[in-house]
Amino acid sequence: MYRIVIDTREQNGYSFSVPAVRRKLDAGDYSVEGFEERVAVERKSLPDFVRTVIHARRRFHAELRRLTRYEFACIVVEGSQQDIQTGKYPGRAHPNAILGSATSICVDWGIPVHFCGNRQTARQFVEEFLLQCHAKLNPHP
Repeated sequence: MYRIVIDTREQNGYSFSVPAVRRKLDAGDYSVEGFEERVAVERKSLPDFVRTVIHARRRFHAELRRLTRYEFACIVVEGSQQDIQTGKYPGRAHPNAILGSATSICVDWGIPVHFCGNRQTARQFVEEFLLQCHAKLNPHP
């Protein structure tokens, strides 16, 4: 059995179907117990993702630098690319700027960005991602 680690600073954390503990993480919002230095998931609501990539780039680049040190890392967005293309987010940022920033994170930083559509789908993705990371890192429990 594995446990998910939820960062203590995560304000709107997910409820998982597996055991979870709250602990300060160096990067990301979620990890796998015992592999906190190798696995990290950064969760963003769509409005937060837009704010971050448009207005808080310098701070976010520091987070991306930390994530590049992890064997398994990704960014999970609680929204879809269609939500971006149709402007379903606060602010006036152009959809091309937001999608260009997401692509840059993937290409320039090597960190995948997963647009999961909504919070529930994002939670399911995070749980499955962490389960598969645990299985790969701990093949003989």
